[in-house]
Amino acid sequence: MNRSTPSRTTHRVRLITAVISFAILTGASVGAHQANAERGDLGGTKILRLAANSPLRLHPAPRPVPEIRFLDADGKPLTLANFRGKVVLLNVWATWCPPCRKEMPSLDRLQAKLGGADFEVVALSIDRGGIFVVQEFFKEADVEALAFYIDPSVEVMSRLGIVGLPTTLLIDRSGREIGRWVGPAEWDQPEVMQFIRSHLASPRPR
Repeated sequence: MNRSTPSRTTHRVRLITAVISFAILTGASVGAHQANAERGDLGGTKILRLAANSPLRLHPAPRPVPEIRFLDADGKPLTLANFRGKVVLLNVWATWCPPCRKEMPSLDRLQAKLGGADFEVVALSIDRGGIFVVQEFFKEADVEALAFYIDPSVEVMSRLGIVGLPTTLLIDRSGREIGRWVGPAEWDQPEVMQFIRSHLASPRPR
């Protein structure tokens, strides 16, 4: 009997120590999440909760975006640097892609609701037929809020590591990729708009 007593005592000490250690670690984790949420960081609890209801999948940390070149409706060369200071939802698509065509009206509604000085949906077509093909589809689909952007060279696919259409990237004010989604989505859902608004609160880069 006496031999078993130290064993039970040791077990209790270890159990209590484990519980205390777990409580300390849990408290530290909760505190860190709360601090991030108050700062509005990507790791904040609020933004993580919003991300869970958004089709976008956040990266653990913002990623640099390779330079891509494309054209506007007038044939003017552009890069993502032209949108620096805005939060950008970059959607790479083509008129010959059925899922792309299906989701385009929702992107148009998102641009109509949130587009402005702080945010823009950049719907970048890779149609080799030129901007006319895109303009015809927008007219057919009653897309009115989106601007015309095209990369007939299709270089954007390899530059951004895109393997399927549509692919959508969320890019922060500093031009860094913070999340992406492969496949179609309903982009004007309240959860998605709230998630994007959480990033619009971030300060402009100096």
